[in-house]
Amino acid sequence: MEGYSQVPYASLCGLAIVVAGWLAHCVYKWTNPACSTGRLPPGSMGLPLVGETFQFFKPSPSLDVPVFYKQRLKRYGPVFKTSLVGQPVVVSMDAEVNRFIFQQEGKLFRSWYPDTTNNIFGKESIASYDGSFHKYIRSFASRLFGLESLKDVLLAEMDRNVKHSLAAWAAEPAIEVKDAVANMIFDLTAKKLIGFGPEKSRKLRKNFDAFFQGLVSFPLYFPGTTFYACIEGRKNVQKVLKDLLKERLSAPEKRHGDFLDEVVNELQSGRGVIDEKFAVDLMAALLFASFATVSSSLTVAMKFLSGHPNVVESLKEEHEAILKKREDGRSGITWEEYKSMTFTAQVTNEIARVSNVAPGIFRKTLTDVQVKGYTIPAGWLVMISPMAVHMNPELFKDPLTFNPWRWQDESKKSALLKNFMPFGGGIRLCVGAEFSRIQIALFLHTLVTKYRWKEIKGGEVQRVSEIVFPKGYHIQIIPREG
Repeated sequence: MEGYSQVPYASLCGLAIVVAGWLAHCVYKWTNPACSTGRLPPGSMGLPLVGETFQFFKPSPSLDVPVFYKQRLKRYGPVFKTSLVGQPVVVSMDAEVNRFIFQQEGKLFRSWYPDTTNNIFGKESIASYDGSFHKYIRSFASRLFGLESLKDVLLAEMDRNVKHSLAAWAAEPAIEVKDAVANMIFDLTAKKLIGFGPEKSRKLRKNFDAFFQGLVSFPLYFPGTTFYACIEGRKNVQKVLKDLLKERLSAPEKRHGDFLDEVVNELQSGRGVIDEKFAVDLMAALLFASFATVSSSLTVAMKFLSGHPNVVESLKEEHEAILKKREDGRSGITWEEYKSMTFTAQVTNEIARVSNVAPGIFRKTLTDVQVKGYTIPAGWLVMISPMAVHMNPELFKDPLTFNPWRWQDESKKSALLKNFMPFGGGIRLCVGAEFSRIQIALFLHTLVTKYRWKEIKGGEVQRVSEIVFPKGYHIQIIPREG
């Protein structure tokens, strides 16, 4: 009997040794990824499967560079390897490397996003395509957000929308800035994109609120988690847009005067360039992008302006001078007036720099790439960090200081702009960049010429990875006398 009892025990011990050896081998391979040529950038791959995801998503209680980046910059330098949500990533905090990546898109790199981002915005979104199809879709989106549309149609509508919104806010005892600004922008873009009025658009917008939080959360799809709320919001948005598209396609001859008319025309053309799934993903992405980043930027801007009366005074001087030059009695901003707003452009640059609200910009290597003496293997993700560049004191003096005048010195301006990338870069420069700039300029124009404001509640600003999350900032809008 003793012999029989020892055999399974010995077998179990042997099996345990084999499993332990296999696990040790897997851990070793995880922590020491293969590189066929050269050497990988320094860094840590973190724990198996989760990598350094939790450290990456840890909230930072200010606009400063989060601890995750600071620690690795000090330990490894501006280019380092890590693992996020199970994928190997090289993070670049180096402005020169970032420019190289943008310049080499389509040759050494292609656009790519982690699976979590694709789950939120859909694999059929504009970011998922390259080459001629990407150019076609950019051209298609430019029918709404391009310069011609901005000059001829949107500028006047955006101006009226800002005036209407500020007047409504002035009738309230206080407003929560981010929510109010988000409604202001989304009301307009939902009308122009899909023909929704304010009641419908605000109900739809609530589903988008969890999207940004979902981008910086661990992708655990379970009731009660942030990612679950995000995906449920996406499902609601998809249903609304699918039902609307189905209704429009049932009567394609009926025009509604919105961007969805263009989408229906394309689907009915028989060219087969886009399908209904892509159309829904595209509409959802445009709706989200139109308001999410600008509403956060303007909220941060209001906080900075409240603490910098000299900036407000200079803005007021510039915009009152524009009003005094008018001789025809009109009230709307013209394209020429917008382009003449020199100091406002400086303020807009500074707002975009300190409140960089876009997530990291991802690319995927098409082949082994040599960077700064290191090799990034084919198939790895590369994350460009605009925030780290914008907050680099070697490139932007006193980066946490809100200083629009830093953009005034022509001898330094070109160097600043070379390292300035709030809207991405290369062939994927954000199609809505000018739309965002105009929205900020028009808002500031009406704000400083017609109103003043008083802080009611200071709120807080967090940065999670690259993304800024302002919340709880309440102000009272007060009409200026005379």
